[in-house]
Amino acid sequence: MTGFLSLGSNQGDRKKNLEQALEYLDNLSALRIKKISGFYETEPWGGIEQDSFLNLVAEIESMLDPLELLHKCQQIEEKLGRTRLVRWGPRTIDIDILTYNNIIMKTKELILPHPYLEEREFVLAPLREIEPNLLLPSGKMAWEVKGQGKVGKIPFLKDDYTL
Repeated sequence: MTGFLSLGSNQGDRKKNLEQALEYLDNLSALRIKKISGFYETEPWGGIEQDSFLNLVAEIESMLDPLELLHKCQQIEEKLGRTRLVRWGPRTIDIDILTYNNIIMKTKELILPHPYLEEREFVLAPLREIEPNLLLPSGKMAWEVKGQGKVGKIPFLKDDYTL
């Protein structure tokens, strides 16, 4: 199954946090990273005063079911020191499942596709970079949708990291 994950960090060494999360994901036996976007500097979302984020999107292939994938992502967040004190607050790492094999689901734990996918430019910009023709829930292609928020690509960082 193919999916897209959004990764973000705004505490500590943001680049290192993202790289470590990618390494943990890549080391999962039931998951393979296919593509990684560049790194994007983004303003915080949700109205909480905090430092800017570094974000990226990864395309994955996995045999995990959606909830298993969510739990693996949460375990990685925990390993990297993620605490959930304030909704949309500062974090060492955040890993969100954006889409997963066109599955539509709504449970207490997981909503697919991600409910804010088409609103957040920090998700859309890196997603457009690696899969501009991805069909979004609205029926539009990723390249057609512009979300909210200021985003700036940091091109030199992508060259520094390879799996």
